[in-house]
Order: sequence, then C-alpha cells, then structure tokens
Amino acid sequence: MTTAMTGLTVGGTCQPRTFGPLTRAMFVRYAGASGDFNPIHFDDGFARAAGFPSVFSQGMHQAALLATFATDWLGAGNVRRFHVRFREQVWPGDVLTCEGEVTAVQPQEGGGRLLTVDLRCVRQTGGVAVSGSADFLIGAVEGDAP
Repeated sequence: MTTAMTGLTVGGTCQPRTFGPLTRAMFVRYAGASGDFNPIHFDDGFARAAGFPSVFSQGMHQAALLATFATDWLGAGNVRRFHVRFREQVWPGDVLTCEGEVTAVQPQEGGGRLLTVDLRCVRQTGGVAVSGSADFLIGAVEGDAP
C-alpha cells in the first residue's frame, strides 16, 4: 500500500494507519520472519511463569509496523535514518494506530529536502507502544543522496 506523499511541510501529517486487532498467530509469524523465537511471545505457560498475564508482541514487530506506515507515506527508498524507542507492551487483541508528523524540513545542497518526522505507534488504550523519528530525503536526483 503506497500513500501519496502529502503533508511535506513542518506540521504536516499523514492519514493514520491502524493494524489489528493483533493475534498470537501474528506474533508467531513475526517470530518466524525475524528469527526471534523467545517463547515469551508465543507460549502462554512460559509467559505466565515469567509473571506476565499472557504472551506479548515482540517490540520489533511494532517497530516494523511503524516503519511500514512511514515508508508507505514517504517512500522506502527515501529513508536516511530510522530510530525507535520501545515504551509499552502490546498484547493479543490490541489495535495499534501509527501516526506521524513532519517536524523539520531542510533544503539539501544539490537538490531535494531532508524531512524529519516524529512517529508514534499507539495502543487503543492511548498508551504509546513505540515512539520514534526518521529522516527522509525527498526530491533528490538519483545519485545525489548521501
């Protein structure tokens, strides 16, 4: 899913994108794709023995959803930096909403603009599961990017 590049000025946003409700099967599929086979993400007994009410999603799973949102908005080939911070656990049944806002636009020597965006992946409770930021080089001529 590619979204038209909109909101390319400071304060600009993209239509939020919702993922979920998340399921245990999604956690298992992500484990297979990422190689993160920690049983705390798919074995209820193991998770409960560790003091959790159930299994929970891998933090990198939410980071991947946030990256998908951001690259659908501003283009995967335009990413120059992507940074996340894990803030809150995500459980089966959670619905996540990814959102972003342009916080800086810097003209680049040789053309194009470097956009800095703040990103958030928010649970249906209002809690922020993952926050982050990224830089995207927009409108540069092929070969001009660093």
